Amino acid sequence: MDIYVSGSLAIDRIMNFPGKFQDHILPEKIHILNVCFLVNGLEERFGGTAGNIAYSLALLEEKPHILSTAGKDFNAYKEWLTKHGLSLDSIRFVDDDFTASAYITTDMGDNQITGFNPAAMNNPCGFDFSGLDAANSVGIVSPGNLEDMMNFPAEYRKLGLPYIFDPGQNTTAFSAEQLLSAIDGSAMLTTNDYELELIMNGTGLDEAGLLTKTKMLVTTLGEKGCRVTTADSVLEVPAVKASTVADPTGAGDAFRAGLLKGLSLGANMETCCRLGATIASFCVERKGTQEHTFTKVDFIRRYEDAFGTCPF
Repeated sequence: MDIYVSGSLAIDRIMNFPGKFQDHILPEKIHILNVCFLVNGLEERFGGTAGNIAYSLALLEEKPHILSTAGKDFNAYKEWLTKHGLSLDSIRFVDDDFTASAYITTDMGDNQITGFNPAAMNNPCGFDFSGLDAANSVGIVSPGNLEDMMNFPAEYRKLGLPYIFDPGQNTTAFSAEQLLSAIDGSAMLTTNDYELELIMNGTGLDEAGLLTKTKMLVTTLGEKGCRVTTADSVLEVPAVKASTVADPTGAGDAFRAGLLKGLSLGANMETCCRLGATIASFCVERKGTQEHTFTKVDFIRRYEDAFGTCPF
């Protein structure tokens, strides 16, 4: 089955400040803030919702299409994707701008100051949907270019291709009408519990109302696992215990990769969520969103320890 993953490709540039921000900010001078933090070097990591989901799918032996944009500084990321067998054919390259990037500085109190430059992500990816085999495909619309996030659901509905709408951190960027338009006709709406509240508050619809627009709500609940809500039932799937928790960032994208793997296998939703929970447990064990890795044997062993027979 073909898997279409739309969203962002981003480079995270991570810095650590060996002190506390609060010691360098004078509250009485906050109106003329002018500070400089001397950091301990810089780490560069690959990220973005589409990149993260595609990477985890590659670990699950899938080769999704990445519908996104990248800039003139993408060479190292390009090599990383190619190394993992991922195609670049659906990525639009913007030669006169940078790849979207986040500049994250963390102090000794785990406080963060982040600057995010959308750069190439300001451009829609321009993917051509003609010739797509909708009967043998599934898609996910995750946070990325806002125009793509609104247009792709319409394209998928026109083609009859089942898709997941996953607005994530971009939820508040859309009006109620835009959100409902994207959700309407989707196979599922995936959010965490906070994002679901934002959507309900923004649209004025409760869960029952949203389920008149989408077939199901898949809500992640952190260490409590996830909940799948349909018009007829509520299913709860527990999280899988990680050996250690180094960084929860990216766990949601890893979970979505498991969902898509399950859908590509024709599995039921309980199995799809179990796959998502298993891969998320590997993700949180490492700092960064594409730093986790495992063999097929490792994955199957952890899945079966938690849930029983693995579907592949």
